[in-house]
Amino acid sequence: MSQAGQGPQLPMRDGVSASVVSVPPACTLNVLDFLAARMPGIARSEWAQRLQQGLVLQENGQPALPDQACQPGQRFYYYRNLVDEPVLPVQARIVFEDDHLLVADKPHFMPVTPSGRYVQQSLLVQLKRLTACADLVPLHRIDRETAGLVLLGKRLHERDAYHALFRDKHIHKTYHAVAAWPPEVALPRVHTSRLVPGEPFFRTQEVAGQANSETRISLLRTAGERALYQLEPITGKRHQLRVHMNALGMPIEGDLFYPTVLRGPDAPEDFSQPLQLLAQSVQFTDPHTGQARVFESQLQLQL
Repeated sequence: MSQAGQGPQLPMRDGVSASVVSVPPACTLNVLDFLAARMPGIARSEWAQRLQQGLVLQENGQPALPDQACQPGQRFYYYRNLVDEPVLPVQARIVFEDDHLLVADKPHFMPVTPSGRYVQQSLLVQLKRLTACADLVPLHRIDRETAGLVLLGKRLHERDAYHALFRDKHIHKTYHAVAAWPPEVALPRVHTSRLVPGEPFFRTQEVAGQANSETRISLLRTAGERALYQLEPITGKRHQLRVHMNALGMPIEGDLFYPTVLRGPDAPEDFSQPLQLLAQSVQFTDPHTGQARVFESQLQLQL
């Protein structure tokens, strides 16, 4: 599979770093046939056009030719690009930046990294384009549907120390969520369960067994039959907060996957009904500066 290139020092193009694809052993195809077969999600005509425009490069930085024979182990570099990429209604905002770290407020619907129908509209590409920092890398992920704070490292050799904050639970994250208010649910509380991949593939489900997920849930304020909640994830399983709230009979407003799938991940967006989940704050001690850091999102939910 393709990945960000770490071979030749190729420049970014519109905030997109070069991706790399390697030729497997015993390959007898030419470059165009190989790329079309290896990544069928991109039309053969699109690969032909990219090759004609010199947008597929060899390891020496020279353009690859469509009828050029592939050699086993050879690498080709290309820049991800989507034709007719939709434009998101809200752009990201930088909350903090120094020589080591960048903290951004990500709006709803925006993926952290290029995926699906979004490349230029992804958070990472936007910030690379804005800062001209080719080494910018997300230190963690939040769902595309979730808004709020995302931490990105600016130096590749420093990212392991930041990753250790999450791995060793030395970072405190707080989320806000809007959902129904069932008075019979006692709060605050700690919800634990075992989470595993569910059906369809993009859902997570609770099953019997030893718990592998934990969330602290507290009530901030009510407004009629709705309420604003504070969620503190102790673990970081996929869709953990959404599944835990749903399990308590309090599915988060705007959730298209829980309790039932209302629209698949590839369906057209409805920007008028975002998931009411916000990565509101993050606290930690910076492993490179020793400074205590507290960041808060400038976004708000609709209660």
